[in-house]
Amino acid sequence: DPKKKDNLPSKQIRPSTDNEYGSLNLQVSGYDMVLVEHYSQYVHNLCNRLSVKVQESYAKPTKTKEVMLMQEQGTKMFVDSVLMTHERVVQVTGLSATLAPMVLEILMMNQPEGVQLLVKEHTEADYQIRFKARPDLENLMASMN
Repeated sequence: DPKKKDNLPSKQIRPSTDNEYGSLNLQVSGYDMVLVEHYSQYVHNLCNRLSVKVQESYAKPTKTKEVMLMQEQGTKMFVDSVLMTHERVVQVTGLSATLAPMVLEILMMNQPEGVQLLVKEHTEADYQIRFKARPDLENLMASMN
């Protein structure tokens, strides 16, 4: 619904300069919620200790995937397991180009098994993805008007 997108607030994205990165998202994801949570806390604390400004730290909605299995002598498929992907984002601004390689090396050296780390520039789409669609609430609001 294009009308819904207009109601969402937009956010100022800090641009990069020659010697400093703008807004960067350090995305931590994995299947083990405890590992993801602890590693994202580690990322946040490391940035604080190295005087890298943490703009915000937040969780993205958990994604669920069902793994289907087919029996050897049959055509029926059944759910073998359910995989839940947990994702946390630590958004930093003003990371200097000279400090960035060292920060990333420290993060990769201490990255636990089964946890992925993705570093990317923050975009408007990253901000909009945080908001969950709530059709029941939208229908209620529409009926009130």
